[in-house]
Amino acid sequence: MHTCITEQPAITLTGVHVRTTNAEEAGPNRRLPQLWETYFQSQITSLIPTIHSHLIYALYTDYESDASGEYTTLIGHQVADNISRDEDKFHQVQVPASKYLVFTTEKGPVYEVVAQAWANIWAYFKDSEEVRAYTGDYELYDARHSDDSQVQIFIAIK
Repeated sequence: MHTCITEQPAITLTGVHVRTTNAEEAGPNRRLPQLWETYFQSQITSLIPTIHSHLIYALYTDYESDASGEYTTLIGHQVADNISRDEDKFHQVQVPASKYLVFTTEKGPVYEVVAQAWANIWAYFKDSEEVRAYTGDYELYDARHSDDSQVQIFIAIK
């Protein structure tokens, strides 16, 4: 897996969201698979103007503490800061400008490469000099390449 450090400006994302924990996602009551299903059923790109509609963000934000606490996951798209939105259907989040350590997965089936990448990320931060900021981390998917996926995972660092 390839890594690099980058600075990214603040962005606004709109999409569907859920509150969960890593412990919950490791057990039988996983919420993220249902969130992805809700995202695909929402047809968000036909309902609101998005920036680069082929790019799908899976944002992890509003951390209670660290990787062991609750967090919010939003799956959606980048939008202009001032768009009007359907308040009942979609949630909007401002991701702050940050320094990120970017992990690029191998190419392969998305569910395999992303799961392996997160295992590598958790192991990396156990022994790393880099410290996670827990301000907003995200996976970036390119919907044009869904059969042979390569995902970038942006981890905010201090």
